[in-house]
Amino acid sequence: MKALVVTGTTDEKGQLILDRPLTLDTPDPVRIIRVLPEPKDEAEDDPDDTLVAEITASVRKAWPPGQAGQTLLILEVWERIDFRF
Repeated sequence: MKALVVTGTTDEKGQLILDRPLTLDTPDPVRIIRVLPEPKDEAEDDPDDTLVAEITASVRKAWPPGQAGQTLLILEVWERIDFRF
């Protein structure tokens, strides 16, 4: 058995419309395999898996000291980050 890959669309009646004609020597029965897109998972769109509740708690904890002027220079923050490639 030999496979021939062609592209096309289906119309509102479910009829197959090929982008180009099949080049076959004889008229024979065919089998069609329809490739369907995977359902889109919204979680896959967001690579950041940090929970919103965790972020909210962090901001609530850091907000009062920041408002009171208890801040760090960005250089100090950067030096505390465990950074590896």
